[in-house]
Amino acid sequence: MNAQELRDKTPDELRDQLAALKKEAFNLRFQQATGQLENTARMRSVRRDVARVATILTEKAAAAAATE
Repeated sequence: MNAQELRDKTPDELRDQLAALKKEAFNLRFQQATGQLENTARMRSVRRDVARVATILTEKAAAAAATE
């Protein structure tokens, strides 16, 4: 997922996606702790996706506040 795709989504969709990504990160941490995680690079990509979504949400909130 790239930033442009995220900017096209509504804030509600972004919040839903953020919750799903955080849940996935939680599950990946448990898999790593129990030794079941095979693709360790997925943790990094999920962590970066969480940051990307949070950044876009902040940008949208700032833009909404600036227009009011």
